[in-house]
Amino acid sequence: MNFASKHTQLIKTEAKRLGFLSCGISKAAFLEEEAPRLETWLNKNMNGEMQYMENHFDKRLDPTKLVEGSKSVISLLLNYYPEDKQKEGTYKVSKYAYGQDYHHIIKSKLRQLQEFITTEIGEVDGRAFVDSAPVLDKAWAAKSGLGWIGKHSNLLTQKVGSFYFIAELIVDLELDYDHPVTDHCGSCTACIDACPTQAIVEDRVVDGSKCISYFTIELKNGIPAQFQGKFDDWMFGCDVCQDVCPWNRFSRAHNEPLFNPHPDLLSNDKKDWEEITQEVFNTIFKKSAVKRTKFSGLKRNIQFLK
Repeated sequence: MNFASKHTQLIKTEAKRLGFLSCGISKAAFLEEEAPRLETWLNKNMNGEMQYMENHFDKRLDPTKLVEGSKSVISLLLNYYPEDKQKEGTYKVSKYAYGQDYHHIIKSKLRQLQEFITTEIGEVDGRAFVDSAPVLDKAWAAKSGLGWIGKHSNLLTQKVGSFYFIAELIVDLELDYDHPVTDHCGSCTACIDACPTQAIVEDRVVDGSKCISYFTIELKNGIPAQFQGKFDDWMFGCDVCQDVCPWNRFSRAHNEPLFNPHPDLLSNDKKDWEEITQEVFNTIFKKSAVKRTKFSGLKRNIQFLK
């Protein structure tokens, strides 16, 4: 076994031990197919007020501009599908935000993986990324054979579905590279048909400026009146396109205690949410990604749903 194969095996075994669902590796190189897609998407203003999507265009497409001399992109998936869900008929929170903020949890695991690489392989330069830097996570995960990009533009994996986070380690280490898998969406259009705001405008293209997640998390101003009554009771994020996807019937509950929600998140009814105070917000969403929208943002969203 050559060094690249040996190192690849070591990294994948350790990733599994750390609790990652799977690990795939691709060559750090310019994302040729993604470049025109990203450019078109931005030119059509589908990023709405997410101005940051327009920054670092080159870095988004070329990992060697993020990590000098990088040779490999190690993509990792971490399951967040919850065992218990919110009660029926209440205002809803996207499942990824049930527990503590995933950024911190995954960063910690990535640091451990980096330390392992340094200890077992030697001085390897690299950086960890969790959804907060100009990295096209889904494109890299697909390139690394961890799944295919579904019509809702999320990564999909047979036997697992799509309820997982994606993260990367970009390193200056030669490794064995995986190959993309085939697309298994077929003629299914469940996600396109079910989107409450018709945000999936064509196969694998989501108009971010029409997405419920955008309105309830990213948008800082008032929600446009024309979307009144179309939010399907989502007060933070939206899971509709994933919930209706046939592949998600294979989702299994995660085993990360830090992703478990505060009991009130599951039991609160609409009246409880409508009467929420800053203090209750801080208790239920302590260390949660929901803090991103702040108490005032959540109140605005609830008001819009009433």
